[in-house]
This record gives sequence, structure tokens and C-alpha cells, in this order.
Amino acid sequence: MYLSSEKKVEFFEKYGESATNTGSSEAQIAMFSFRISHLTEHLKLNKKDFSTQRALITLVGKRRSLLDYLKKKDINRYRAIIKDLNLRR
Repeated sequence: MYLSSEKKVEFFEKYGESATNTGSSEAQIAMFSFRISHLTEHLKLNKKDFSTQRALITLVGKRRSLLDYLKKKDINRYRAIIKDLNLRR
């Protein structure tokens, strides 16, 4: 699988407070961004894979809702994660 447990721990250590804090909004946004980029590359090669396309749209919506939550909760953390992941609205 493209997303191993070591990769997940790396994301949680970098964006969350610790390796065991999997509920951090920043860590979840980073994981969603990694998965979105992977699915986007897959869809560039497989244009008719509609189930993957639907999964991609769902992930983008989840990431957007987490970003909206973080923006409402703490604007400085929102700006930091946007800058760190090179996301722009």
C-alpha cells in the first residue's frame, strides 16, 4: 500500500503534537493532502476510474471541512498549515 504505518507515524510526528496524537486537525489535513495527491496522480493515468474519482471528491470535501473548522477555531494554526502544505484557497 502507498501509505504505510511508518509514513503515518511520520505525518503524526511532524504535524501533530506527538506520534500518538492521530486526532489533530493538522495531522489529518496533512494525511488527506497526501492521499489527494496520490489519487490525483492515479486519475491522470486512469481517466475512467470513477470510483476513485468519487473517493477523491469525498477526500477534498473532508479536507475542506477540517480547514474551515481550523480557520474558525484558530486562524494562526490555519495559516501555518496552509503555508506548510502549500495549500491555497
